[in-house]
Amino acid sequence: MPDFIQPPDPEGFRRWNRDHKDMRLRRKVMSEREAVKRFIKSGDYLGFELYGTVRCPLSVVREIVRQGPRRLRLAGQGLMDVDFLLAAGLVESMDITYVGYEAYGLSPILRRSVESGSLHLTEWSNAALAWRFKAAAMGVPFLPARSMLGTDTFSYSNAKSITDPFTGLKVALLPALTVDCGVVHVHRADIYGNCQLDGISGFALEMARASKRLIVSAEHIIETEEILKRPEKTAIPFYLVDAVVHAPFGSHPGETCYLYARDEPHIKSYLESAKSAQGMRQYLDRYVYGVESHRDYLDLIGLRRLRHLVRERGR
Repeated sequence: MPDFIQPPDPEGFRRWNRDHKDMRLRRKVMSEREAVKRFIKSGDYLGFELYGTVRCPLSVVREIVRQGPRRLRLAGQGLMDVDFLLAAGLVESMDITYVGYEAYGLSPILRRSVESGSLHLTEWSNAALAWRFKAAAMGVPFLPARSMLGTDTFSYSNAKSITDPFTGLKVALLPALTVDCGVVHVHRADIYGNCQLDGISGFALEMARASKRLIVSAEHIIETEEILKRPEKTAIPFYLVDAVVHAPFGSHPGETCYLYARDEPHIKSYLESAKSAQGMRQYLDRYVYGVESHRDYLDLIGLRRLRHLVRERGR
């Protein structure tokens, strides 16, 4: 069984929330630069919540790359977030499910990192990693499931199997997973961190509740009165959130459902660059290191292109 990348510690997580989490109703709006500087440090275990290219919090990810914290550990259930950090040489280990670009194939950046021996991996199914977050959110050391049993994924994970004392069935025990800092991109948030999502929620609810520190980037910052008109849409309440970043088109070149489509030409160009380490370095030099902020990045992409993606969202 591989070593734990982030050992389960439900009591430690409870102590952290009690002793360190500021749950006051207070203004939390800040830039990507300030949020990353305050809440992410070298050696942290990070989680990014998204679904493929949907709601990938890339404005924050690009800022992490610019600031360059080292020896990061990741919950590798992402896509371009994982690849950007790997390409920048910031990641040492990862609990991985899948890093691939649907019809475009698997990640060449991940392949190079694994084949070079520079990346330590522990494997999980998508469901198993989400349930590990859920266990941490519940304050329990593990959750039982029947996922991964009989597969090599189970063999390369930290899960254990037992016989259920009630039915005699074999079940897998999935250890709780606490994140040092989680990052989630949402459709709307108020200044306090009450967040609303439209469409697929992925594992936002579970990871937000399993994070010691939580950065939220939002397409729109709206008044709390508007949040209160539809309280059932508030997936993440303010007391879980440490930073609120206003990031219109924060998922570009990915999409945010109902607001803008993903930028297929940009993604194809990016993947062409990613075929080689030199090409990926050139991409990062232009689109990450070559801009100082998310606003500068949007200026580089261009208003005309962004408006086109808004028009394309419903097609």
